Amino acid sequence: MKKIEAIIRPERLEQVKVALTDAGYSGLHVESVTGRGRQRGVIHSGRGGEHYTIDMLPKVKLVLVVKDDNLEAATNLIIETARTGNIGDGMLFVSAVEDAIRVRTGERGDSLL
Repeated sequence: MKKIEAIIRPERLEQVKVALTDAGYSGLHVESVTGRGRQRGVIHSGRGGEHYTIDMLPKVKLVLVVKDDNLEAATNLIIETARTGNIGDGMLFVSAVEDAIRVRTGERGDSLL
């Protein structure tokens, strides 16, 4: 099993969520987060020509666990759906999951996915 953590633009959340559900990935968690990447924020012009930087931008973090065989399909789906082509589209992080246990029944492993 693999855990995918995807940091994406908030306005792309609904499209990504629908695409994942349509592809059969129904279990996911969403968090509102703030952060910055290479762009280090956005510079805005205020009144009187003042410039100020917003260096922590709002993002959404999706977390889902998939079977190893589904990793490539799930990551490609997220990338294709979340991509706008602009700086700040986000990143995906993939890590191994040793085990998963359903609290209610005690079931374990890939059968949960």
